[in-house]
This record gives sequence, structure tokens and C-alpha cells, in this order.
Amino acid sequence: MVNRRHIRVKVMQSIYAMHQNGSDNLEKEEKFLMHSIDAIQDLYLTMLSSLIEICKKETVFLHLSSQKHLATKEERNPNEKFIKNSIFQILAENNSLSIALENRSINNWALNDDYIILLLNAIKESDVYAKYMSNRVNTFEEDKDFIVDIFSDIIVPNEKLYDYLEDDKLTWIDDIPLVNTHIVKQLKAIKQGEDDNFRVPKLYKDNEDKAYVKDLFRKTVLNETELAKEYIDKTPNWDSERIAEIDTIILKMAICEFLKFPSIPVKVTLNEYLELAKEYSTPKSSIFINGILDNLVKELEGKKRIVKIGRGLM
Repeated sequence: MVNRRHIRVKVMQSIYAMHQNGSDNLEKEEKFLMHSIDAIQDLYLTMLSSLIEICKKETVFLHLSSQKHLATKEERNPNEKFIKNSIFQILAENNSLSIALENRSINNWALNDDYIILLLNAIKESDVYAKYMSNRVNTFEEDKDFIVDIFSDIIVPNEKLYDYLEDDKLTWIDDIPLVNTHIVKQLKAIKQGEDDNFRVPKLYKDNEDKAYVKDLFRKTVLNETELAKEYIDKTPNWDSERIAEIDTIILKMAICEFLKFPSIPVKVTLNEYLELAKEYSTPKSSIFINGILDNLVKELEGKKRIVKIGRGLM
């Protein structure tokens, strides 16, 4: 689920936090970094389980309505198309998901079911719900399209839900788009009648990516002074105090990859850190960083200080 770009974001933010806090406790900060990445799995499970809880909440509502002393004909014989949606059922009965929810002790909605009610009401007030419920016949493709639509267009953009997630874990702010994009991709990929229809993804692609987190963090932090010397004379028109701190961190991380990560292509490093600069720093940062790194790569390659191994790595 977590890709290399997001790992770079997390490392960048951790180094920035260290600078802001004046911390030099490498082990403590590394532990917090790893914990913040582990928490992405909790966010994924929290968002996905909201769909299960929404269905449960509506099921209870329909049952209680049918039991009322003066229940209407519609209440006694409700349209159950929503609660019988096949995607709801697949998620609710999925062993992989159930085990993950239990292992990670995800119980957000049991403690905060007012958000589930809020989301359910928003769904029932929507045009997509009205269209879906215009008949009582469930078809798999319609069920799937409906779940994708309500998740993408109603649940994800809900501002109160976003505020709740932000308050619950501040580190989730930058993880929300990553997680929601992955969930939508998974929902769209569900096929009818397949036994292994849905699986909770691994947090890391492989052990190499997990090791990359610690390596990038430690190699950058432990060599900050040396890494800064590589670019300081490339900024003659910039007083070091005028350079945004996030830019200096991006430069150090990029240079660290050039020199200390032989399996990562130079072009990949350049592209990734320019994107980080565009998203997290000042409007002119990507131009500034691009100029420095371009000149630095030429110099380092000329001195044969960049050594990459494997095919197509230069």
C-alpha cells in the first residue's frame, strides 16, 4: 500500500519535526516515524470499516421501524436493496478484513457512531441513493458502482469525517488521499463469485521498502552536515537563512540518495524530490531545487562519485 514517494514524505516530515523540536534522539524519532507509517494501516481499516458499519446501522434502523406499533406499510415491508448490497456483504464476511480489524483493535465507530449516522444520512439524501433505490433488484455491477460512488463522492469528501480523522491522528493528514485511492481501486477490482475476492493489503510492498524507511532516515540525519556541504556553494545568490528549511531537507535527502543508495536511479531521485518540493514547499522551490540538483549531478558524475548498480540506473 505504501509506495516509495509516500515513504519519502514521511521521512521528510520526521526530519522536519526533529529540526522544529530541536531533538537529537535518533532512536525516539525513528520509532515515531515507523509508528506513523504503521498507523496508515489503521486509517485504511477505519475507512473501509465505515462501509460495514453504515450497512449495519441501516439494518438496525429498518428492523426497529418495522417493529413500531403504528408502522406504515412501507416500514413493514421496506426496500432492502441497500442493506442487501453484495459489496457490503463481501466486506462484512471477509476473513482477511475481519482478522485485520481484530488484530489492530479497530473500534472507532463503536465509540463514535454519530459519524456513521451522519454519513448514512448524507447517503440517503443523495441523488445516487435515490437512483439506486428506485427499484428493489440487486445486480452485482450496479451494487459495486453504487458503493464506489458513495465512498468517493459522499464519504471521502465529508468535512466532519475529515476533521474527526485529523483529530484522531495528526499523522493521518497526508495519508488520507493515499488510503482512499487504494480503497477505491480495490472496490472497483472486486469480481462476482470469486472466493478470494478481497484481501487487506500488506503495508509495505516488500522488506526492501521497509528497510528503505530506516535507511533513508538514518543516512540523511546522521550525515546532514556533510550533505549540506555538497550544495552550499551551489547557492551563491541565496543566504542559507533565506532557503526554506523544508528545501534544505529535500536537498539533503536527494543528495543522500545519489550517494548512498546505489540501486535507486538518478532520474527517479530527481523526479521524486521535485514533486515533493512542488507539493510541500514554496511555489519557486521546485525551480530552485531542480537547478541545484541538476548542477550537482553533473559535478558528482564528472568526479565519478555517483555509483549506481543494475540496469538502466543512470
